[in-house]
Amino acid sequence: MSHETPATDRPLTTALAEAAGTASHAPSVHNTQPWRWTVLPDSLELRMARDRQLAATDPEGRLLAISCGTALHHARVALAAEGWTPVVERLPDPAQPDLLARLTGFRHTGADPEAMHLVQCMQVRHTDRRPVSEEPVPTAALGEIDRAATQEGVNLQLLDDDQKLQLATAAQHAAEVEAEDPQLREELAYWTSRAGTGTGLPPEVLPEQAPQTTVPARDFGRPGSLPVSPGHDRAAAYGILWGTEDEPDSWLRAGEGLSAAWLTATRLGVSLVPLSGVVEVEGTRQVLRQLLSGLGFPYLALRLGIADPTHAGPPHTPRLDAAQTVDTSAVRDQLS
Repeated sequence: MSHETPATDRPLTTALAEAAGTASHAPSVHNTQPWRWTVLPDSLELRMARDRQLAATDPEGRLLAISCGTALHHARVALAAEGWTPVVERLPDPAQPDLLARLTGFRHTGADPEAMHLVQCMQVRHTDRRPVSEEPVPTAALGEIDRAATQEGVNLQLLDDDQKLQLATAAQHAAEVEAEDPQLREELAYWTSRAGTGTGLPPEVLPEQAPQTTVPARDFGRPGSLPVSPGHDRAAAYGILWGTEDEPDSWLRAGEGLSAAWLTATRLGVSLVPLSGVVEVEGTRQVLRQLLSGLGFPYLALRLGIADPTHAGPPHTPRLDAAQTVDTSAVRDQLS
């Protein structure tokens, strides 16, 4: 593979560093941002940041890997927007289980206009946990979001009305189980009191009261300051993101599929909210497996809807400084 850089373009190392920085916009469970990037002369490595893993909520690291997968997809899209196409090696070294991906073998293929649009979507994407409007999501939009996930090797099953009620019951049960666990409550309290650290969930992104939603939203243990309308999200669609394997590489791909679906939803004006509580409790995770007819493993539940136009979107969650998530020491003299 050629690493020749056309004279009109910036060096590959600059594109790699910038893509890793752009990936900081990716969503992550409780806004933990559990990723670390290493920029090398002709490759980019992604590692999980174990110090930002939710030890009580996510002991197996499933949500951590999904979160890192969203960052991986964001970086791939950012590179495509700059005209770079890499070979993506997932979990390339069994001796380094924390090394989730290596992007290497770069070809300069010309800027991808679709990717450029999705990079813009990264800047505006956010999580709005409030009820959505009474306007249903167009079938064509749901189809596009589904295809975006499928292209990343992940399935999205949309639920019918009976299945929505089963999901709602499972989510309620998961919330009750988690509310009784002091370690989970303590962990949630930690990540909702991180003001000024660049991570976690500040009050302004959390609803000031429980929103009226078909599937109960997570109880964060404290009220936020985000105003909630009296509406109900009856028009929302619900789905399960799933795959046929339940291993770290499939969790990583689930994150890539989540990112692709979410950026596509953002482009189409559709609000997407991931619901992870129902997969954090083993009993309710099994309920989701039954909703999938035992065909595969659920990674996340999703709510899709058209945001209420009478409310401005919530603010973006804070982000760590690039120096805390991107190591450029190996190429410092090459960056321009």
